[in-house]
Amino acid sequence: MRKVYKVLAYVVAAEVVVQAMLMVWAIAGLTKWVNNGGVFDKAVMEDRQIIFPEILGIPLHGLNGGLIIPGIALITLVLSFFAKIPGGVKWAGIVVMLAVVQGQLGYLGHDLPAAGALHGLNAIVLFLAALHAGRRVRAVAGVDRRAEGEAVRSAA
Repeated sequence: MRKVYKVLAYVVAAEVVVQAMLMVWAIAGLTKWVNNGGVFDKAVMEDRQIIFPEILGIPLHGLNGGLIIPGIALITLVLSFFAKIPGGVKWAGIVVMLAVVQGQLGYLGHDLPAAGALHGLNAIVLFLAALHAGRRVRAVAGVDRRAEGEAVRSAA
């Protein structure tokens, strides 16, 4: 159970990296398209046509951030109750909370662009919290190994 918790925590961190990659890919493609004479406006967004390949980064970013990352974070939280990792439930809960805040900041950014700055900052905090949650397992494993070593020495 601890390994699954650890893997899922690291997957959340990796997904945050994927999120950044998707947006930079989309913005780079958009910049190239606009520099070549394209116009990006509300009509383009509502048309749902693939006017340049990198535009796929925008809906993929929304899907990944709105459903996949919070879903993985929630599964990690559920597993944390069974993994018996000291502080595991707390850190998995923090990851879920940050994932929910991240999604809300992303949606808020459509009406309040300044929320985009907080969206980026929160992404870094989410990444670090997910890494910390995953590293908690390694810390517990080290304590377990030391306890086993002491038990063997005292039996001898």
